[in-house]
Amino acid sequence: MGQAPVVYGQSDRPPRGDYSRAQDDYTCAQDYAAYTEADHDTYRRLYARQKALLPGLASQAFIDALPSLGVEDRIPRFEDINQRLRQATGWEIVAVPGLIPEVPFFSLLANRKFPVTDWIRKPEEFDYVVEPDIFHDLFGHVPLLFNPVIADYVQRYGQGGLKAERLGACEMLSRLYWYTIEFGLIREQGEIRAYGAGILSSSGELQHAVTSPLPQRLPLSLERTMRTRYKIDTYQQTYFVIDDFQQLFDMTEGDFTPVYAALRGLPELAADARD
Repeated sequence: MGQAPVVYGQSDRPPRGDYSRAQDDYTCAQDYAAYTEADHDTYRRLYARQKALLPGLASQAFIDALPSLGVEDRIPRFEDINQRLRQATGWEIVAVPGLIPEVPFFSLLANRKFPVTDWIRKPEEFDYVVEPDIFHDLFGHVPLLFNPVIADYVQRYGQGGLKAERLGACEMLSRLYWYTIEFGLIREQGEIRAYGAGILSSSGELQHAVTSPLPQRLPLSLERTMRTRYKIDTYQQTYFVIDDFQQLFDMTEGDFTPVYAALRGLPELAADARD
C-alpha cells in the first residue's frame, strides 16, 4: 500500500499529500474527520468569493450546475456529491492524495471516475496555491461533470490519453486538456465566458481571461492547441475559444494518430506565440 509522490513542472518543495494512503490506482478514502474548522472556513470563504465573481464571466452552464455540489459553508462529503453525480451522468469523484501519474489519471477518467485532491490549502495560500487542492478540483471541475456533453468529453479524453501514452504523445494531448478543461473559454450569446477549472477557481485569472485586453483568444484548433506550450506559474497568455460544448466532443471523435504524426514534424509554439 502507498505510492510515490508525483511532480509536474518545477518546484522548490516536495509535493504535498500523504501518498502512503494511496492504493494501486492512487485513490484513497476521503479522510473527512481530518478537516479542521479552519479548513472548512477556508473552503467557505473561497466558495463565497468565487461564486460572487461568476455572473458575466463564467459559462451559464457552469453557473447552473454549481448548486449540484451541495453545501457551500463547509467541505462537502464526496459520497453526498456522488449520489447526485451518478444519477446525472454516471460519473463519480474519488479522493487522491495529490497529483497522480498520467496512466492512472487517464484510466480513472476512462472509467468515469474523476480524481479530487482531498487536502485544502492553508490560509496563507488563500489567493494562490501551487498544486491543485480540493477547492480547485471540486469547485472548478466537478460542476460541469453534471453536464452530459462535458461528462462524455472527459471520458473520451481519458480513453484517448491511454492511447496517447502508448504512442508517446502525452505531451501533445496534455495541452488539449490544459487549454480546454483547465483554461477553456466559450462563446455564449456573442460574449466570451470561462468554463475551464483553472480559470473558474481563480479570482484573478477569471477576470484576466475574460476581460483583459492582454491575452489573445483564438478559435479552438486541435493542431494549434497541441503545438502550444503553456505556463503553470503565470496567467495564460493564450486562450482558445469554443462555440459550444458539443464542439469538444465532436473534435475528439476521430483517431488522433495521424494528427500526432503530422505535428511531430512541426515546431512547438511558445505560450505567448501570436497568430
